[in-house]
Amino acid sequence: MNHQALSSFIWSVADLLRGDYMQSDYGKVILPFTILRRLDCVLEATKSAVLAEFDAKTKAGLNPESFLVCKAKWGTT
Repeated sequence: MNHQALSSFIWSVADLLRGDYMQSDYGKVILPFTILRRLDCVLEATKSAVLAEFDAKTKAGLNPESFLVCKAKWGTT
């Protein structure tokens, strides 16, 4: 998707919001979704491994948080 197509798509989404949100509130709605989408893209490569690790550690009765961070390769360079 090129820059122009992406821009058009984003504005079309903003047009859908016009009925429910004031124009000054668009940033409050769009920014969190943009951040969530960015996180989804960044973590896509490790998503299946993280979900499998979550299931395994949860079934074992362990707190999976530290294991998931490691599996997602957060905090490593």
